[in-house]
Amino acid sequence: MNTPAETPVTSADKTFVLLRSDIVEGVITAGSKLSETELSTTYSVSRAVIREAINRLEACHLVERKANVGARVVTLTPEGLVQLYQVREALEGMAARLAAANMTDQEIAELQELLSEHFEEVKTGHSYYQEAGDVDFHYRIIVGSKNTHLISMLTNGIYHLVRMYRVQLGMAGPRVSTAFGEHKHIVQAIANRDGELAEMLMRRHILYSKNNIENKLL
Repeated sequence: MNTPAETPVTSADKTFVLLRSDIVEGVITAGSKLSETELSTTYSVSRAVIREAINRLEACHLVERKANVGARVVTLTPEGLVQLYQVREALEGMAARLAAANMTDQEIAELQELLSEHFEEVKTGHSYYQEAGDVDFHYRIIVGSKNTHLISMLTNGIYHLVRMYRVQLGMAGPRVSTAFGEHKHIVQAIANRDGELAEMLMRRHILYSKNNIENKLL
């Protein structure tokens, strides 16, 4: 699923979204080399379209280029996780604080409804997988901040790299029920218009998520 502002229109857009999804979900494995020729065959598009998609993936930090190696999918590392989540903690904490002030009552009600839907998935105890965009709890709060610059930094900048770590390493096991419980407390703070508490809870939630993923990488 795509964020509302980026419905794919052209062949290049569609290929970029497909490639991005396959990288985030591990269909194309972390650290693997990207061959324009092979990808053009796999996705049934020209090499020029693949080249453009790879350039866009590099801009959203999912692909890196190295001299004499070419383009590769980023590798998920403890160091990369720590740096990424330091930024995520600060920015999403700010988003939660602003959301407490700026989300409408209707938007908060819809966020609570989303959590109720997620509970049906969580109570099985197996996974807590969230698609991108409106069905992602974190995305809703980011957009709810109503701060254009913050939304751009998070959704166009690091959002999909964060999702790559979350999807591949962070959405299974005992962390599932605790993460869901943390989400409930964050929403309650936002509903109470307590921005300071919402920010603290979000920062703590992201720190716990980072620790959970880090343990799987070590």
